[in-house]
Amino acid sequence: MTDEKAPELLRATANKKLGQHFLFDPDILKRVALAGGSVDGADVIEIGPGPGGLTRALLDNGVRKLVCVEMDDRFAEAIRSWPEASQGRLAVHKGDATAIEWPAFIDEHGLGQNIKIVANLPYNVGTPLFVGWLNQMSLFGTMSLMFQKEVAQRICAKPGSNHYGRLAVLSHAVIEPRMAFTLPPGAFKPPPKVASAVVSAKPLAEDKAYLHLDALQTVTAAAFGQRRKMLRASLKQIMPQGATTEQLLESVSIDPTRRAETLSQQEFRDLTTAWKAL
Repeated sequence: MTDEKAPELLRATANKKLGQHFLFDPDILKRVALAGGSVDGADVIEIGPGPGGLTRALLDNGVRKLVCVEMDDRFAEAIRSWPEASQGRLAVHKGDATAIEWPAFIDEHGLGQNIKIVANLPYNVGTPLFVGWLNQMSLFGTMSLMFQKEVAQRICAKPGSNHYGRLAVLSHAVIEPRMAFTLPPGAFKPPPKVASAVVSAKPLAEDKAYLHLDALQTVTAAAFGQRRKMLRASLKQIMPQGATTEQLLESVSIDPTRRAETLSQQEFRDLTTAWKAL
């Protein structure tokens, strides 16, 4: 960060509509940058850089090229003035990350293979962005993402736990997520109302990933949509005419009286594959 820009960015107020909560502690920022492993020589996408603290940590730790996606004009223009931008190591895309077509974006910015995503995600768009990336994991490598702690718990949850649901099933279908560390509200300016956590994730090997994520999303949305219902009831809404939930569940050796939160990742995969074949 250039010296003349630093005071201006540090004084900038957060935009509540954009879900902004800023981190300034350099030690924490380095931990976030490296939570998914070394970034030395890597191509990285950062969402919502804000004042640029995480951006600086990534550049200082050796990224080959960093592309930031920022909606806030104040920060987009300031970061574009950094010397790394003129050197070709840093670019800023001004716009809404949820509207980006990622294959075209990657081509436009000349990014290579195994692109890392590192971000202190705005709380209001973190989950939809994450699910979108899950659907395109062939484009990406490791991820290091800051979420609300509860969302992080839902991503990393195991079957039978309180936080286990649709998000955990979708996540474990294509990535191996873990909660790297948590942060209290006071670590941010302004402090959010809840604690935060960094999730680091690496893609599953192709032979271990479940690639029918669209179908899995449909099945899990129905299964977890009414958590107190048995699967034979909750899945009725997605059954084609002439097929019964009992037949579907029994075809994959799942008791129709079970509930969604008791199913393992493999059972959801088997169930989804059978449903697709109806």
